[in-house]
Amino acid sequence: MTLKRIKITNIRNLSQADLTPVSRVNILYGANGSGKTSVLEAIHFLATTRSFRTSQFRHLMSQGAHHALVFARIDPFSEQRLSALGVERDDQGGVKARYDGRTLDSAELAALLPVQVIHSGTFELLDGSPTVRRQFLDWGCFHSESAFITRWRSFKRALKQRNSLLKYGKIDPVQMQVWNREFVEQGQALTDLRDRYIQALIPEFEQILSVLLGDVPIRLGFSAGWDRKRALADMLEENFARDLQHGFTHLGPQRADLRFRLEQKNAADILSRGQKKLVVSALKLAQGSLYRRYSNRPCIYLFDDLPSELDDKHCRLFCDFISQSLDQCFITCVDPDTMTQFWAADIDLSLFHLDSGRLSHKVALGD
Repeated sequence: MTLKRIKITNIRNLSQADLTPVSRVNILYGANGSGKTSVLEAIHFLATTRSFRTSQFRHLMSQGAHHALVFARIDPFSEQRLSALGVERDDQGGVKARYDGRTLDSAELAALLPVQVIHSGTFELLDGSPTVRRQFLDWGCFHSESAFITRWRSFKRALKQRNSLLKYGKIDPVQMQVWNREFVEQGQALTDLRDRYIQALIPEFEQILSVLLGDVPIRLGFSAGWDRKRALADMLEENFARDLQHGFTHLGPQRADLRFRLEQKNAADILSRGQKKLVVSALKLAQGSLYRRYSNRPCIYLFDDLPSELDDKHCRLFCDFISQSLDQCFITCVDPDTMTQFWAADIDLSLFHLDSGRLSHKVALGD
């Protein structure tokens, strides 16, 4: 997967920007507020139709604009054949994604353009809400199991219908039985897929973490959202009165979570902030590595202000790992000297300078 050209219209302070990235490492540098992170947001928007910094699209769109557009030439399967991809959203909520002349839905777009992001908010993955960790988990499942999206959508529908019956308190026993059965069937299948993915991710994570953090025995585990020693159907029946009282389903895959244990304790309560960053970085790198194994395709990494998140030693280790992959990377920083020192002379690397929302020049390593 490679982005060959990116044209950005009305993303934050980037009213118009056009860049031709290289296939490996692209460093975007400039003062704070110059538009570096906005380029990363534009790439994320191209892959997902949304920002990684805000859930409010109006904050992503340039002030006074009525639409935002990102267009790219991509080589999604490394076939040396470029195809056109464009994603547009307007201030009325309309969304369009077109690839090679056809319209894509959100799942097709995500599958076409696998993007991983590491930014300051990513470090909530360790000690933030379970929702963040489920999103991380489901990204990996989606990209590794073709059946996942169907199971996920079917489970979400069953959960919504069951909660609707509970919320309004008008329980039709036949309807509840139907949605309980669907909830259990889809929920168990979804959980099996999640569990299988985590078991494949653990050795990748442990290997990368040992390089970044050394001999710190962190154990990654999976919590299904209920006691899996018990049948999910039995748990629903036992908790029905509580579910009805509160108007929603308490137990099930919608409560799934990841667990990080160190010395039999919650790792987030013991690790320093710097160590937490390394754990999360190892998770993201492991997920990208596993994606490449399953799909035989690289992914796109977006690293926002990497030098401020990792010290020189760990930044070098991080870049060494990236150098050994085939992933295309976009890295932002204020001073380019903080990043150019970590790469081998033969790496395919370019520098892009941004100033007040304008991409002023590009310098290739070795020029």
